[in-house]
Amino acid sequence: MTLNHRFVGLAIAFGCTSLVLSIGASLTDLGPWYQALKQPSWKPPDAAFGIIWSTIFTLCAFSGWGAWQASKTSTQKLRIAFLFALNGLLNILWSFLYFNQQRPDWAMMELYFLWGSVLVLMMIGLWRLSKLSSVMLLPYLVWVTAAGFLNAATIELNGPFS
Repeated sequence: MTLNHRFVGLAIAFGCTSLVLSIGASLTDLGPWYQALKQPSWKPPDAAFGIIWSTIFTLCAFSGWGAWQASKTSTQKLRIAFLFALNGLLNILWSFLYFNQQRPDWAMMELYFLWGSVLVLMMIGLWRLSKLSSVMLLPYLVWVTAAGFLNAATIELNGPFS
């Protein structure tokens, strides 16, 4: 595989993660409904979320690219693409439920699937293929865990939702 071919793969990985990030951001409405929510005192400032997600998705791009480079068969490559695509869809779905539908309670139920996709499908699923790719996803798991606690606190402070 040529050096240029490898960088094309990295560009594709960044393109895919940028697409997921962009769709999620477009669904994130920090308007009047969100501003009216009571938030826990430990919630990070809103400006931090963009930086955090950009960092996480950069690591995801490198993780996916590294696993892709380590894969030996087209079946492994297809599996990697499926794992990252499924996780991306779950990530987008959370934003849709929380912000677009204004249902943090539904988003909380979906978050369990998102969290499981990061740990089980991606981190554990990539471990034998590329330990480095797996470990690069640890900040994602930590952040989704923190987001889960924040989501639960939002429900507790503001629920029930209808």
